[in-house]
Amino acid sequence: MKDSAKGKRRLVAERRDRRPAKKPKATQRTRASQSRKRPRQRSGNILVRFVTGLVSLVWRILWGVTWRLGATVAALLFLASAYFYVNMPPLGDLMDARARGSVTMMDADGNVFAWRGETFGGVITADTVSPHLKNAIIATEDRRFYSHLGVSPRGIAGAIRSNLQSGRGAFSGAGGSTITQQVAKLLCLGVAFDPAQWDSEAAYEADCRRGTVWRKVQELPFAFALEAKFSKDEILTIYMNRAFLGAGARGFEAAAQRYFGRSANEVGPAEAAMLAGLLVAPSSFAPTRNLARAQARANVVIGLMAEQGYLTEYEVVEARAFPATLSQQAEAQRGIHFADWLMQSGPAYLTRNTTEDVLMRTTFDPRIQSATEDAVREIFESRVREGSEAEVAVIVMSADGAVRGMVGGRQPTVGGFNRATQAQRQTGSAFKPFLYAAALENGFEPFDIVEDAPLTITIPGSGPWSPRNYDNEFHGFVTMTEALARSLNTPAVRISEAMGRDRVRQVANQFGLNSELAEGPALALGASEASLLEMTSAYAGILNGGKAVRPYGIEELMLLGESAPLFEASNGMGERVISERSAQVLTWMMTRVVAEGTGGRAQLDGWQVAAKTGTTQAARDAWFIGFTADYVTGVWMGYDDNSPLTGVTGGGLPAEIWRATMSRVHQGDSPRPLPMLEPARPVLEAPQTGQVPPQAQAPAQRGSEGGSLDDAIRGILGSIFGGN
Repeated sequence: MKDSAKGKRRLVAERRDRRPAKKPKATQRTRASQSRKRPRQRSGNILVRFVTGLVSLVWRILWGVTWRLGATVAALLFLASAYFYVNMPPLGDLMDARARGSVTMMDADGNVFAWRGETFGGVITADTVSPHLKNAIIATEDRRFYSHLGVSPRGIAGAIRSNLQSGRGAFSGAGGSTITQQVAKLLCLGVAFDPAQWDSEAAYEADCRRGTVWRKVQELPFAFALEAKFSKDEILTIYMNRAFLGAGARGFEAAAQRYFGRSANEVGPAEAAMLAGLLVAPSSFAPTRNLARAQARANVVIGLMAEQGYLTEYEVVEARAFPATLSQQAEAQRGIHFADWLMQSGPAYLTRNTTEDVLMRTTFDPRIQSATEDAVREIFESRVREGSEAEVAVIVMSADGAVRGMVGGRQPTVGGFNRATQAQRQTGSAFKPFLYAAALENGFEPFDIVEDAPLTITIPGSGPWSPRNYDNEFHGFVTMTEALARSLNTPAVRISEAMGRDRVRQVANQFGLNSELAEGPALALGASEASLLEMTSAYAGILNGGKAVRPYGIEELMLLGESAPLFEASNGMGERVISERSAQVLTWMMTRVVAEGTGGRAQLDGWQVAAKTGTTQAARDAWFIGFTADYVTGVWMGYDDNSPLTGVTGGGLPAEIWRATMSRVHQGDSPRPLPMLEPARPVLEAPQTGQVPPQAQAPAQRGSEGGSLDDAIRGILGSIFGGN
């Protein structure tokens, strides 16, 4: 074994030189030569080398600036989003967008008939709202709402393209905002309303809705913060509760109740489409303003919903065949001027300037309002020439001053001019009942004799003044009752001058005519101005027995959700002005105006009517104010620019409007007698030749308050002896 081992050669690893072998010098020289040749191969033309170098330099600069700028913008965007995120209020605080409250008005039957301010119907959520409404909003405003992160580059690019194609600026018109960005705008980027910074809430909201490029940039971090803070459905919930949808409705719940009389949780496809269609332009597409336009817009939304698979073919056909319509209350829009008057006459802190939601129970009677509006429409359509711009105002009230209906113009608009309460017009002969009320209180009697003859009074600083009758004739000796019934002017002036104008002015003021009354003798002829509301309530004072009446329309005010009222009113009765007997006698005298005088067109079958006509100089104003046992109604006609009426007097069209109104108001009622007292007629004795009738002397001897008997005789009987 050993020998064999010895005979074998031992295996030993071959030693190798691990140093790299030296390359042939020729090869090294060749490569060095090639390396020296390469730059010369890249050089090419000097122009090409210059352009290539320049492009390379620019690229390096742009890349360096871009990534640094991008990193800076991203950092700023992150910090801004983080700031908004940290300061974002909880979800519950973001539902109600209003800085002011609302006023909801109920009629005498307890039904809502008007809203003022911005109403908020209550919180709705994306989970509870009608699926049709939710889908309509998504289809209309942001079809990729559930897939983007708050901003849609595709939507922005599409909006820019659309704007440019329409000839507008890139950022003018369509904005491509997502629902999240719209919520950012509705939240004013977290900036609260500050009365010290903005003149009004409207100015504040206008600032929030600016569409500038910088505003769009500001919306981005706020939108990202919203997406980080809330879920998609929570963002949609904020949107549905804060969006303004026309007619004072803030949020879809208020809008659904306002237009359709139902909750947003219950609307169907047609109603949902109309509500969603309001988002683009709520004032223009509000169905209360133009129902046909709102329905056309809703039809577009229905098409979008169908295109995106939210409606079946049957639902599309049904929604288009039966478009959404207004509820009965919304369609009627009764009492616009009445509601405006309440907002102006009620306590400011609970009406015009309220920060709470107020519920108002009123005296408004929708049946009487409809009767009034129908009567005005009937007379103007049948008796007034087409194209006439003559205006009208009508008020119906109870004897205690409770206003039941009001027309302030032929075309009522919310916040418009209310001729029933705001127009101050000369009253003409409609003022005379207050003159005769003062006379009755001063001992005059209805059958006292007054002469209707030429009369001239010298007015200091103005010269002589001579009243004339409407027919330019004089009628000799007449009773006071006849003078009132025929609206004779000279007897009225004689009585006023005999008593003293101060007494006439005092009685008129106490009855509620608080505007500045004329100082001269024309006071007796209604040269002073008053509103229809003042005149009608003053006549109500005569009906209720001689007590002053304050017109009122609010019976109760309370905060929404509370049971205890903050304000209550049961009637408008005031202090006594004249005795009950004088009021009842005057009422009888005023029935003669309708029975045998200038107000004959106002006669109502079966009803006793007391009234007075009034026509001012050149027929610029025509009045008819009268009452039955139940209601007082005042009517005024004229032009807003004070132009003369053509062929219209108080006993004409105003009397016809009065009759048309009251016949509808009293339809189905049993006639009740007026609270009046017919005085006993005196036994007349034939005077001896050359003597003045004794009944003609009575007013002069009884009537002067603070004046001499000679003054009274000179004022009333002077013309009998040829004096003035």
